[in-house]
Amino acid sequence: MSTVEAIVYQNGKLQIINQLLLPKDTVFEEIKSVEDGWIAIKEMKVRGAPAIAVLGCLSLAVDISSKKFDTKEQLVKYVTEKLDYLVSARPTAVNIAKAAAELKAKIEMYEPMNNVQDLKTYLIKEIEGMLQKDIDDNMKIGSFGRDHLMSSNANVKVKVLTHCNTGSLATVKYGTALGVIRCLHEKGDLEHAFCTETRPYNQGARLTAYELVYEKIPSTLIVDSAASLLMKKHKIAAVIVGADRVVSNGDTANKIGTYQLAITAQFHRVPFYVAAPTTTIDFNLRSGEEIVIEERNVEEITHVNGVRRAADGINCYNPAFDVTPASLITGGIITEFGVFQPAELESKLKLLIGK
Repeated sequence: MSTVEAIVYQNGKLQIINQLLLPKDTVFEEIKSVEDGWIAIKEMKVRGAPAIAVLGCLSLAVDISSKKFDTKEQLVKYVTEKLDYLVSARPTAVNIAKAAAELKAKIEMYEPMNNVQDLKTYLIKEIEGMLQKDIDDNMKIGSFGRDHLMSSNANVKVKVLTHCNTGSLATVKYGTALGVIRCLHEKGDLEHAFCTETRPYNQGARLTAYELVYEKIPSTLIVDSAASLLMKKHKIAAVIVGADRVVSNGDTANKIGTYQLAITAQFHRVPFYVAAPTTTIDFNLRSGEEIVIEERNVEEITHVNGVRRAADGINCYNPAFDVTPASLITGGIITEFGVFQPAELESKLKLLIGK
């Protein structure tokens, strides 16, 4: 199936779709440096935890490929500083922080470091490998999620609800939660997909709806506040969302509004799933209370297309994410290794990924 590609990397050239302009215009912008990558992530031209990590690292690859370094120490210092800088663009999403830490570790473990050009080539190759791994992981997530959901809905087409954007525009290709919906559709198991508008940034209305229409998946857009009524009136088989960080006990940070969807799903006895690659799981944090929640510009609430819609003088609270307790993730956490209950993450999944 042909899907939208938000990140295009060919022959050392990096381009992204400026998602701020979707769905009206599909415009590709070239990323030539780490600074370009940082701005694209910070301004949400590219968003989604997996895509942030891949774009950030690829921006470093194109950056160092065009620069000359006299010594390996100079290269290592530059790479380390730029990785730290990239992590600062979106602090809640763990994927880029983990990718940065892994690249630093690979530099330390790299033996033939007497040749600066060899080290540069090695780093670029490692970063380029992230592209295909992301696609492979997403395909596995889609398959595992579809199989798990259909195991309790045999021979019945399902209706599902998703929140924010977790598709090709949030990853390299295919997607996480939206990848599960894609797989359901491909296998003929999907009756209908519902997506929230996802205020205040409208990733659902602008991006998820764009992908669903692009691939002709039967779908309907709802306002965020219609979710409870939707679950009451329609037979929703599952709520499937993505994640920006999953911690040891299964608590999950995701786009603001996810927590209230999980509460609503529990009330209506609808299984609630989180779909995320293991790069999104942070075993260094014990609970969701430790997750740093990014707060964004209040104009995302008060203005629409630069025009103020809210009353002058009103105070605003604009967290970009919230934390869903593990107890509300009743369906499970869908990864490239399978579907796990939150309580199983450390005992089973940590062993599989060797961390």
